[in-house]
Amino acid sequence: MRSTTAAALPLYLFAVSLLAPSSARAQGGPPYITNDPGTPGNANWEINLGSMQTIYRGIASYQVPQIDLNFGVGDRIQLTYEIPYVFSTSTGQSTRSGWSNAYPGLKWRFLDQGEDGWRLSTFPQIETGASAWAQQRGIGSPGPRFLLPLEVARKLGPLDLDFEAGYYFPRRGPREQILGLVAGHSLTERLEVDAEIYNDRATDAPPNDTTLDVGGRYKLSRGFIALFMAGRGLTGSAGQPQFIGYVGIQILLSDYGLALATEP
Repeated sequence: MRSTTAAALPLYLFAVSLLAPSSARAQGGPPYITNDPGTPGNANWEINLGSMQTIYRGIASYQVPQIDLNFGVGDRIQLTYEIPYVFSTSTGQSTRSGWSNAYPGLKWRFLDQGEDGWRLSTFPQIETGASAWAQQRGIGSPGPRFLLPLEVARKLGPLDLDFEAGYYFPRRGPREQILGLVAGHSLTERLEVDAEIYNDRATDAPPNDTTLDVGGRYKLSRGFIALFMAGRGLTGSAGQPQFIGYVGIQILLSDYGLALATEP
C-alpha cells in the first residue's frame, strides 16, 4: 500500500489547480467523512439528509437515509446525533436492511482566531451498539466505541484546509485511527468544490482503507444546500472501496428552527 504522504499527491495537485483570486469557504462535514471545527451558531440547526454508497467487490452498502442532526449551543458548541438506515447486498445473498449504529456527540471549538486564523475543536462521539437483530444481519456492530478526534482549520491563500485526526476506543477489540484532510475553494457565490483524502486504519484487523474523493456544495436557496461527493480507494488492493459516494441536502434553520438561515 502507498503511504498516506504519497497518496496525498493527487489532493495537492487538485489544490494547486484551484489557486485563483476568489474567497475560500470550504469545510469538512457532509458530504465528506472528515469533520471541521464549524458549529451552527446559538439556537441554530444544521440538518443533513443524504444517501451514502460504499461498493466493494461483490458487496455494497447503502445508507438511505443517512441522518445527521446538529444543534448549536452558544457560538462554539454543537450537539450532534447521527444514524443511518442501511441496505446491504452481497453476491448470492438477499438484501439486508435496518437501522445501524448511532453517533451522539458534542463538538467544542476551543480555539477560534477568526476566519483568517487557526480554529481548533474536539468532537467526542459515542458509537452506540446496534441491535442484536442488526448485528445478526451484518448491518451493525456491537458497541459501544468512544471516538476522540481533533479538528484543525486554517486558510492557506485562497484555499480552506480542514484536518481531522482521532482514535476509536472500543470496549473490546482493536483500536482504530482516523486521519482526514479536506481542501476546497469557492468557484462562485453558490458553488464550492473540495477534495478529500481519508485514512481509516485499525490495529491488527480491518479496516485499512485510504480513499480519495471530490465533491462540493451548491446553494439552492435560502437555507437549502445541495451536497455531493464521489471517490474510491487509492491502492486498488483487495478490501479497498471501488466506489464511495454521497448525495443529499443540507437544511439550515435559525432561532430554534423557526426560520430558514440566511447564510450557509
